Amino acid sequence: MSKVTQSRPKVVIIGAGFGGLAAARALKNAPVDIKVIDRRNYHLFQPLLYQVATADLSPADVAWPIRGIFSNQQNVSVALTEVLDVDKQAQKVITEEGQFDYDHLIVASGAHHSYFGRDEWEKHAPGLKRIIDATEIRKQVLMAFERAEISNSDAEQRRQLTFVVVGGGPTGVEMAGAIAELANHALAADFHRINSRDARVILVEAGDRLLKAFPESLSTKAQQSLEKLGVEVMVDTRVEDITEDGVKLADQFIPSATKVWGAGVAVKNVGRWLDATTDRTGRVPVNPDLSLPDAPNVYVIGDAAQVPWKDGLDVPGIAPAAKQGGKYVGKRIKALTAGKAHKKPFRYSHAGNLATIGRHAAVIDFGSIRMSGFVAWWLWGVAHIYFLIGVRNPVFVAMNWFWSYLTFSKGARLITGLRPLHEDHDTEPKPSVHAAE
Repeated sequence: MSKVTQSRPKVVIIGAGFGGLAAARALKNAPVDIKVIDRRNYHLFQPLLYQVATADLSPADVAWPIRGIFSNQQNVSVALTEVLDVDKQAQKVITEEGQFDYDHLIVASGAHHSYFGRDEWEKHAPGLKRIIDATEIRKQVLMAFERAEISNSDAEQRRQLTFVVVGGGPTGVEMAGAIAELANHALAADFHRINSRDARVILVEAGDRLLKAFPESLSTKAQQSLEKLGVEVMVDTRVEDITEDGVKLADQFIPSATKVWGAGVAVKNVGRWLDATTDRTGRVPVNPDLSLPDAPNVYVIGDAAQVPWKDGLDVPGIAPAAKQGGKYVGKRIKALTAGKAHKKPFRYSHAGNLATIGRHAAVIDFGSIRMSGFVAWWLWGVAHIYFLIGVRNPVFVAMNWFWSYLTFSKGARLITGLRPLHEDHDTEPKPSVHAAE
């Protein structure tokens, strides 16, 4: 039971992702004081991160300051700090900057990369969950072409122009398609010693097909669309090792300077914070009302929660599910603080699965409606822009997106955080290239 407070009930939300924002907004007119805790000062629209990584969009197009989002919601305050632990008995969230009391706690901390016990791979194959990941991948992709341009070694040119994407889910499919489009179109006229169209893009998937969450017919369409772009798709293929030099498969080694990880995610720390059991990916099983079995005033939503759905499946870790969970918990807390019963369990409504392949194709599964190709690509774009958080940002993102489509322009081809080019493999000292700031 929630402890009795003399002041307004305190709601602490850990995480300002889709679930955390939805919960706070559902409590907008409730007589509660909300504290949103995040270690970043911005909300990130992760589904479009791959477009930052491939220079279609800038980071500012897909991220918004948390304080700005809540500037007109008077019952919300923001704490920029790292959560260290949760004391469920004392009802406190312990952070690097102090402790925060709560009457209701919502954990919406999201998920991180999982390398299946091979964490040493991360330095060679970054995942795509944060802005820093996207800008690092963008740097690596663009620098690969720069290094190939000035290399005097044919083998090193081939290594630099070989891009390996690991994981055949939406992230992997979208990244592979976007890198191929970048090489085939946006960079085609930019280099004179190399032909960017010679780039080799390889998508490696351990399972028997791409996009396992989609119907098999759409998986086939996705693979065909990727292959049309020139992507080499390898299914039933496991990665055995990833090094600075390339990727080792069971039967071959692929020399590659740029590797991108899109094969798995895991939830960190939530089980430890809450002293709760977890599944193998770190998700916490919750009650039908998304609360903990031993703490009815503590809720876990989004990627961090294991919520049974249908046919033996759990609710997927996607943005619509997180938003629905946040809205549900916000409404539940609002009802409880008003002294009203709220016994209705959480019911996830699946809107469908979407994935894009390059600039002209996508696959969409709306259950009874399945689409692929150009029309699906436009619907994918409209759906993503619809979910954008800012007031003006959807318009600007749509304009940038449409202009990029018309002109094949990549307006965010900035290389930041650059290390000296002479760290290449084939080298004697080389001329330096200054990063664009």
